[in-house]
Amino acid sequence: MDVLQLLPSDRNATPARMAPLAKLPVFWALEGKRVVVAGGSDAAAWKAELLAACGAEVHVYAEDLSETFANLIDRSGVSSEGRLLHHDEPWSPQAFEDAQIAIADCADDEAAAAFFGAARKAGVPVNVIDKPKFCQFQFGSIVNRSPVVIAISTDGAAPILAQAIRRRIETLLPPSLKSWAALAQSIRDKVNARLSPGAPRRAFWEGFVDRAFGPVPGTGTEGDLLIEAGRFAATAKASAGRVTLVGAGPGDAELLTLKAVRALQAADVILFDDLVSGEVLELARREAKRLLVGKRGGRTSCKQEDINAMMISLAKAGKRVVRLKSGDPMIFGRAGEEIACLAKEGIAVDVVPGVTSACAMAARLGVSLTHRDHAQAVRLVTGHSRSGDLPANLDWQNLAEPRTTTIFYMGGRTASQIRDRLLAAGMDIKTPAVVMRAVTRINETRWLGIVDDLAQAMEAVGLDEPVLIGIGTVFAEAGSSFGTGSSELQFASKARPFQRRGVQ
Repeated sequence: MDVLQLLPSDRNATPARMAPLAKLPVFWALEGKRVVVAGGSDAAAWKAELLAACGAEVHVYAEDLSETFANLIDRSGVSSEGRLLHHDEPWSPQAFEDAQIAIADCADDEAAAAFFGAARKAGVPVNVIDKPKFCQFQFGSIVNRSPVVIAISTDGAAPILAQAIRRRIETLLPPSLKSWAALAQSIRDKVNARLSPGAPRRAFWEGFVDRAFGPVPGTGTEGDLLIEAGRFAATAKASAGRVTLVGAGPGDAELLTLKAVRALQAADVILFDDLVSGEVLELARREAKRLLVGKRGGRTSCKQEDINAMMISLAKAGKRVVRLKSGDPMIFGRAGEEIACLAKEGIAVDVVPGVTSACAMAARLGVSLTHRDHAQAVRLVTGHSRSGDLPANLDWQNLAEPRTTTIFYMGGRTASQIRDRLLAAGMDIKTPAVVMRAVTRINETRWLGIVDDLAQAMEAVGLDEPVLIGIGTVFAEAGSSFGTGSSELQFASKARPFQRRGVQ
């Protein structure tokens, strides 16, 4: 689903900050708290061990213990630690007194219902193992780098999938992360005493995170970090805001660069274009303020001057501003104007490139824009000027050159004029042409035909969203993947192919 389906037209509107959740993930402090485990099975033993690992005082009610459970209790050192206490008797309503959590492994639904009802009556959250209808909460699959703890849940739909995800995460997180997290915990108060809330403190912790995926911290690391925090404090300025122009790509969040994701995670404010997808915004820092500043042809738009003024005001207030642009900010994104305006005010600017729509279109079609048998150059051309018409200074003789691939951005409303100008400049009417709308999105639409039919193509594709028009013999290769015959539309959400006409 693209951002236009999520957002109203008001430029200050913001998308939903959180998609629906099957369950609320909660991390519960249980150190020194009483918990109840009923049953002596291996499954109950695993839950008891997990609760004990959280520092809970686990009261086990069971007349018979499995060998695994008995060994666990023997190893726990009950007399000295008091974390696993075995009661050689069945559970009773009195067992729930002062309990924080109650777990049971029950043989049948009747026994499960009795335990569930008693725990509910006592006001204790309850989980009956492998009986979802008698569970108020669930246990996830755990990745343990405590104090970093990650839990994965599939809401009971596919436990084996949760285990597979856990294995994948285990390979991504080095064991050293545990030591770095513990170090962060130990120095947090000292760092916060040196650095006031805001950009300097966040910059320090971002630098810390860069180290946290490296080797285990050494004995002198804590001192080095505190010296670094002092250096941040000494150089911090109240107006140390900055702006980062970030390319959001054509819509698919998986096409974002790692640097783009980091910028989104560090932002205080995000000014985003009308075409930035909701799934891209979902990767942004939750606390970041989001402002829609979209500019769309034929619609009420935010003026560029207002966007510039907004960036300047926010940066001078010490904010980290991300100007999030569809595609690549340096290609038809008016980045040059914004950089010049910010530089004039002495505001630091970074640029994070994005996947431009022309490259995404080529990838989706499986076409090389510079296929050695067809083209020796690629041109990216704007399809409209400030007045909404074609730019007056385009060299149509060069654009009609047959050994060049040309991609027109924002040319939907001028497609018929593009066709007329190219044919008047001598282009063969049977030159292959492609029109694509909403590239990489769920409502992606494709048309493949010949340049002579561009006007009819736009009638079929529509003008409700910006489109790309690709012209050149390289696009003859696109048709081979989708069959031959009469030209028609293809929608990405459907399985049927689009076909071509008039291409030899």
